[in-house]
Amino acid sequence: MPIARPTRPAALLVSGVILLTGCGGADSSGSSGSAAKGSAAAVTLDNCGHTVRVESPPRKAVSLNQGTTEIMFSLGLADRMVGTATWTDPVMKGLEKADAKVKRIADNNPSFERVLDADPDFVAASFVSTLGKGGVATREQFEKLGVPAYVSPSDCAGKDNTGDGDGARKKPLGIDAIYGEIRDLAEVFGVRERGEKLVAELQQRMKKATAGIDASDVSLLYWFANSESPYMAGCCGAPGIITRAFGAKNVFDDTHEEWPQINWETVADRDPDVLVIGDLTRKSQTAESAKKKIEFLESDPVTKNMTAVKKKRYVLLSGQAMNPTIRTVEGVEQVAAALREFGLTG
Repeated sequence: MPIARPTRPAALLVSGVILLTGCGGADSSGSSGSAAKGSAAAVTLDNCGHTVRVESPPRKAVSLNQGTTEIMFSLGLADRMVGTATWTDPVMKGLEKADAKVKRIADNNPSFERVLDADPDFVAASFVSTLGKGGVATREQFEKLGVPAYVSPSDCAGKDNTGDGDGARKKPLGIDAIYGEIRDLAEVFGVRERGEKLVAELQQRMKKATAGIDASDVSLLYWFANSESPYMAGCCGAPGIITRAFGAKNVFDDTHEEWPQINWETVADRDPDVLVIGDLTRKSQTAESAKKKIEFLESDPVTKNMTAVKKKRYVLLSGQAMNPTIRTVEGVEQVAAALREFGLTG
């Protein structure tokens, strides 16, 4: 859902991210597609069909979405940032001090003028829509002012964003797309070693979370928001990364839309074993919080007899864990822990 993108708050962070303080794009299958070129001073990226050239490491960066913000914070770049925006969840555990150092320009999409007031020398966003028509501003608007504008490659690789919704995936997104973004931003800011260290930490967490799990007989459903016209995850975005990590099945694997709206009768007919639900802090849709979602599920005549509802097999994820961000790894950890608790692992 959401062009402003999935919003949800964090629930049980199994293992926190390492905040890196040392010195120092991707395609849908995972290989880095945002190849960096140039000298140590200048970096050129082929990024979502645009050429992004950064002449020197940014000193006054603005991140327009929480996903890119938390990557920058995790790379120890708070002192090189002058603004953040579009927050859907509380900041990731371990990054509170970094967050406190950087001005929050807006909780949602800021105006172009408010971003320019921060006098940025680099802007980054998690979604094509943020730096497109109807978003904060287009990349061209920033670039005309000499401000390089970067978009997370996970939102464009193997994906069609030309429609009115959240786009459709031509190919399943791979976790390496997220690692590619980390490496891109580390390259831009001249902190390559920090990027590799963060990637290695996330890879180790993924390996640990998925060890010994076989959920090939388990079906999952991902509900992001809205009780009237619910947004459910299609096959191939960040929830697909989580599902494939255990060999499980998403009951809506037959749709390539990122977050299609699906009626409850269809949901009940698919009858998933486990419900993975967004625990959002925003208030722009109905049933944003996990509490509201569960209240709906257990009282609605169409949903209350679903297997997952009767057995209370709920997994609560933050919005960022259901987006392609470093917190998708957190989502893998949380779903793994729940599958073990429910006795559904092989």
